[in-house]
Amino acid sequence: MSDCCGSNKARKPESSSCCGSVEPRPSESSSCCAGDDGQRVLLYPCSGGANVAEVSDRAARELMFAGVGTMSCLAGLGADIQGMVQSARDADLNLVIDGCALACAQKIFDRHGITNYRHLKVTDLGIEKAKGVRCTQEQVDRTVAGARAVLAR
Repeated sequence: MSDCCGSNKARKPESSSCCGSVEPRPSESSSCCAGDDGQRVLLYPCSGGANVAEVSDRAARELMFAGVGTMSCLAGLGADIQGMVQSARDADLNLVIDGCALACAQKIFDRHGITNYRHLKVTDLGIEKAKGVRCTQEQVDRTVAGARAVLAR
């Protein structure tokens, strides 16, 4: 049996995807995308072009691999893909990890009237936004810790 989005949680064999482009059945999505406490948590990292976007993406992937939740497609929300918008609405909790003060991801959620999210900005963690610079593992670790703190509230 294949794993679910890289986490330790097994995907049900009858499901063709896990909280992705093909909608799982409600019972599948709740078990497939559940965090450690059983909540269905979807992770939406920034997809910008600066280093803080890379930090956001790598932190979300580490959270996913740790079983905290599963990544979902922010671009799909921005493009008004209704199945993806509905997945965000149906999640127990969405974690929106913006790279900077522009808060593009948060604005996408707000535009859709989706309120079941917690928000983190990478630059609020003391990480400076820069273009053409790779992020460091320390910055990713700091963001993972910040995300865990936001989710614990």
